[in-house]
Amino acid sequence: MDWKSAARQLADSTAIRPESRWYEPVATTPRHTFVPHWWARETSTDEQPVWIRRDGPADREAWMRGSYADTTLVTRIGTLHADHADASATLPRNRELRSTSSSTLPSLLLMMYREAWIQDPSRLLVTCGSGYGTALACARVGEEQVTSVDVDAYLVESARARLAEAGLHPRVEVCDLTGDLPDGEYDRIISTVALPTVPASWLQALAPGGRLVTTIANTGLVIVADRTPEGGAVGRVAPQAAGFMRGRHGEDYDDTLPEDLPLWQTAQHEEGDVTTSRYPLMYVPDTWDVRSTLELLVPGIDHRQHHGPDGSRTFYMLHADGSWARATAPDHRTSPTVHQGGPRRLWDELDRVRTWLAIDGDLPVRGADVTITPEGVTKLSRRGWSASIG
Repeated sequence: MDWKSAARQLADSTAIRPESRWYEPVATTPRHTFVPHWWARETSTDEQPVWIRRDGPADREAWMRGSYADTTLVTRIGTLHADHADASATLPRNRELRSTSSSTLPSLLLMMYREAWIQDPSRLLVTCGSGYGTALACARVGEEQVTSVDVDAYLVESARARLAEAGLHPRVEVCDLTGDLPDGEYDRIISTVALPTVPASWLQALAPGGRLVTTIANTGLVIVADRTPEGGAVGRVAPQAAGFMRGRHGEDYDDTLPEDLPLWQTAQHEEGDVTTSRYPLMYVPDTWDVRSTLELLVPGIDHRQHHGPDGSRTFYMLHADGSWARATAPDHRTSPTVHQGGPRRLWDELDRVRTWLAIDGDLPVRGADVTITPEGVTKLSRRGWSASIG
């Protein structure tokens, strides 16, 4: 398969219209250059979920097919980048080995860039990852107007080399997004990693009237906000939800709830307070509006699930404060039996959000107004409801 024809097909499916300003960047950027190796989700011979390393140059057809599909290609699991793994490497897919870098699906990249309302003279700061999104930004406004950052020195090194291979030489630097940004004044700051709140350093680095676009960690919320003369920003929650990997500060995520947490044993076996939920089972990470609202009300819930061989399902909610909940139902229609313990009743909090949704028809996070202080405290508000982050 010729990469140029594959890239044009990708542009047809993501940029939609040939007259779109993003059509030619997608159609002319060699995505495969930025992802020579990646981790694919597979099932092992003993039916266990695993990550399998894929080698693009060794299987050019699979390389072209994967690179020019509108899909995310995971490049790093835990601390192991696919570039550094053995040719036949296999890793278990579990809670302790999670994806830590990827080449984001192109349509999601374009959504973030469109929300940024990038203009021809815009000076951009974008997140790096594989470098593909940086290449698209360079193709749109010119390499001299693009700064790309990542906390991972290897990702910066490899992206810089692969950008050069594609004939592009933007500024690419190692940087923790939550700290000071590279010197400069930016018209747009666009993050394709999720952060717990908007860093104050972003507001200091934005030009007057500049725009930031980011997602909030553990939610589906895309925040779009323009800098105000007072040094803060105002905007909205974008209509389209998105989920990105959480930003990290080092080699891997800073976990507070490991797999073998004693609370996990409590949640599996203790009786606690027993009730029957008024609603069928819901696995919160599969939603965006319920998940986002619950995260604003009770930040930091860890969600887990188990499917029994008889078709039953059990969902768990754990929190670092010692709260836990377990809900079990034999099928999709039956209301679950709920066991809860600890200082807070987590399933009751979930049912409160679902009642809100049932009565109003939506949740106020959808389309909420956003106000960000110069210190980075983010307030969401809509119809008398409000919540603060940071």
